Amino acid sequence: MNCLARFVVDAETIRDERIWDNYAWHQRIWQDCFPNEPDAQRDFLTRVDPIEGAYRVWILSQRPPIRPGWCPQSQFELKEIAPSFLAYRYYAFDLKANPVKTQVQRGPNGEALLRPDGKRKSGKRVPLIKQDELRAWLVHKAQARCKDKDTGQDVPGGFRILDDRPLEISPMQAIHFRKNNHTAYHGGVQFRGTLEVTDRVRFMETFQTGIGSAKSFGFGLLLLAPIK
Repeated sequence: MNCLARFVVDAETIRDERIWDNYAWHQRIWQDCFPNEPDAQRDFLTRVDPIEGAYRVWILSQRPPIRPGWCPQSQFELKEIAPSFLAYRYYAFDLKANPVKTQVQRGPNGEALLRPDGKRKSGKRVPLIKQDELRAWLVHKAQARCKDKDTGQDVPGGFRILDDRPLEISPMQAIHFRKNNHTAYHGGVQFRGTLEVTDRVRFMETFQTGIGSAKSFGFGLLLLAPIK
């Protein structure tokens, strides 16, 4: 079962609740919408959109989230997503993602740096900025959403981006946050366009698990509108 919650909270309330950034949003949604489960595996996606004087929050989960006490009852909507909603061939989509590429760590002479076990050090993730790189990133995610942890093989996303329809790509926005007394940022990019489902099962998995990295920080949730 997939549930989609949407609610709006005014900016003053969010300030009073000391929700300063995406990491704080993640913590409060987990604590207040899925209470008494501090050790549970995160199985939900979120998205927070600033609007005039308020914030619009989306939560996609496999169990119904609870309305947080700081959200007015009148502003909280929850619905179960019917299987028929994911049965269409075409969708208009809206995705806020964290597109990145991994740069190999190299020494002063250009050599790849190695760990004590002889394997390459993990590369540094850097945000993508150029429009052509961002488009290519999304097209690749449609074809290969992620890599299987056991086999290392690409896991298809189950859809393709329609080339004959407009694809809007916003400029990358640095979204700063603080975690464990350290500050950092994610590069947020919004994509709007039209997709065609090519593998129904894989597409449903993509819808549930999200696209790209930093999902705990409000990225990866695919908002869909069926096109009949």
